[in-house]
Amino acid sequence: MWRPCGVIDINYSQDITIFRTGLQKVSFLLFILIVCIYPVLFFPENLLAMLILMIITIIPMQGLNIITGFCGQIALGQSAFMAVGGYAAAKLAVGLNLPFVFALPASGLIAAVIGMMFGLPSLRVRGFYLALATIAAQFIIIWGILHGGKFTGNIYGLQLPEASILGFVFDSDERFYVLSFSVLLIMSFLAKSIERSKLGRAFIAVRDNDLAAEVMGINIYQYKLLAFLMGSFYAGIAGALWAHYVTIVHPEQFSLMDSIWYLGFLVVGGLGSALGPIAGGVIFVGLKEVLSTITPIIGSMIPSLSETISASLALMVFALVIIVFLIFEPRGVDHRIQLLKTYYRRWPFAK
Repeated sequence: MWRPCGVIDINYSQDITIFRTGLQKVSFLLFILIVCIYPVLFFPENLLAMLILMIITIIPMQGLNIITGFCGQIALGQSAFMAVGGYAAAKLAVGLNLPFVFALPASGLIAAVIGMMFGLPSLRVRGFYLALATIAAQFIIIWGILHGGKFTGNIYGLQLPEASILGFVFDSDERFYVLSFSVLLIMSFLAKSIERSKLGRAFIAVRDNDLAAEVMGINIYQYKLLAFLMGSFYAGIAGALWAHYVTIVHPEQFSLMDSIWYLGFLVVGGLGSALGPIAGGVIFVGLKEVLSTITPIIGSMIPSLSETISASLALMVFALVIIVFLIFEPRGVDHRIQLLKTYYRRWPFAK
């Protein structure tokens, strides 16, 4: 494995560290500052809104990456757990008047508990049957929200105030972008830490061969439930952020198709890698925004097919992108980036 010149590992902690040198740390900090400050100063509101949507999409995909990418359990109910987080944030903010800094993690914890309950089938079933069990979570949760009476607002949803911390209200896209980006950094660091920890190695062992993992002394049932708990926690955080951003939660905001596309574009980004959810979320939301712009143009050029194009173009493009990656780059964008990094590091001696 490549190491910076003069850097030698003398213990395991150094081997798994994220940044090898001081230059790498400084470069990363400068990159974070640029990504955080530059859009706020120079991007228009519509572009900032797209970046916020990307961030809110990346976070549940990071949770799904823990469940499916690390632990190997298929989950198709991530959007429903976002709904749990969003409605929990609304009830905590309005019903209990809980400050945002406490309501946000509390919403994630509530979603985590619900997600762990629906992860119980993973103790007995796997593969296709587990996928059906997690799809059931999508329908059960949304049905419960629609028939929850005044507690969930029925079909009308719930309203909640804008996020605020110590009296500072995040009432503009610029302010909310900084907030959501900060949350993304924390959640990304947590996901990377899980990957590098004993817990992450146990997840990967269960994913690769659960029987061998059990023989080695790993409690596969415990780790499967932990994976669902953590993945649902991420979804709950994303749902709470979304709720405070749009200041209203409604069941139609959390559809089954979103759960399916999260999994599909996680494969596009790179299943089981830290960069995979980020690349997959950016591609997913970016494609959605591009298609929403060009679809009316194509429809005006072909009036007889305008309704068909509006209804199906995005679905066809999303499916085509996933199929192309499954055929030509099944390990996703992250694998291609790693190949480019290796080539650059070995240049001019790389073959």
